[in-house]
Amino acid sequence: MTDMPAPPEPSLIRIARGSGEPAKAEPLELGPRVRDLRKARGWTLEQAAQQAGLARSTLSKIENGQMSPTYDALKKLATGLEIGVPQLFTPPKKDQVTGRRAITRAGEGQAHPTATYEHELLAGALTTKRMLPYRARIRARSFEEFDGWVRHDGEEFLLVLTGTIRLLTEFYEPVDMKRGDSAYYDASMGHNVVSTSPEDATILWVTCLD
Repeated sequence: MTDMPAPPEPSLIRIARGSGEPAKAEPLELGPRVRDLRKARGWTLEQAAQQAGLARSTLSKIENGQMSPTYDALKKLATGLEIGVPQLFTPPKKDQVTGRRAITRAGEGQAHPTATYEHELLAGALTTKRMLPYRARIRARSFEEFDGWVRHDGEEFLLVLTGTIRLLTEFYEPVDMKRGDSAYYDASMGHNVVSTSPEDATILWVTCLD
């Protein structure tokens, strides 16, 4: 009887997503939304119009529903308010406060060791997280220890806690990093991290799951 292959290790991202459907925002009227965004910033009509590069009268008509702005005007509005165009048509999330909180004491994270990394998942009690924070001990010393590039959805941030590492990314030259150095990158781009210090380096990793 032959040994059955071990089941693949669960993805950290799949673990963090858990179950449940994300809440869907309902569309709303543009005028009141623009007015609320402007007032939230403490801007007068004149200030907001200057910020967006629109005439004051044009912004006033938009807020009062007296005109439908062109897409070019929408882009100017969004840029002036420092948001994306879709956010002009979605409600604020003030009424979606969950009050969730999770404390992870030192050494009490959920361990997920692999051949190249030893992950300690933080805030593991929370499901359907939008960010995945974890501490990682970097065992790998070369790219050849990996089964090719690591890739997954979202964006990622890392901060070197101890030791030194080399960040390998698909479209850039390798970067040597030491304690206190950090990096933010597109996680769908191939990436790997290896230790360059005698001891295994440790890093804080935060993955955005959206």
